[in-house]
Amino acid sequence: MNNDTPFLVVRNDEDQYSIWPADRALPAGWIPVDGPASRDSCLAYIETHWTDMTPRSLRLHLQGAVA
Repeated sequence: MNNDTPFLVVRNDEDQYSIWPADRALPAGWIPVDGPASRDSCLAYIETHWTDMTPRSLRLHLQGAVA
C-alpha cells in the first residue's frame, strides 16, 4: 500500500480499534467509526479515542465485581 491509500478507523464489540484499507470489505465484527482518511490521521484518531486498552467484556466484569 502506498501513502495515498485511504483508511478507515474500525472498532469491534470489545472497544478495540484498528485501521483498515477503505477499499476492502470489513472483517466480521468490526464497524467503521472514522474515515476514510490518511493512515496518519486514522492513527491519531485511535491515539485520542482508545484511552483504555482493557477489553470491554473485562471492564464490565470488573465493574460487576466491585458493585
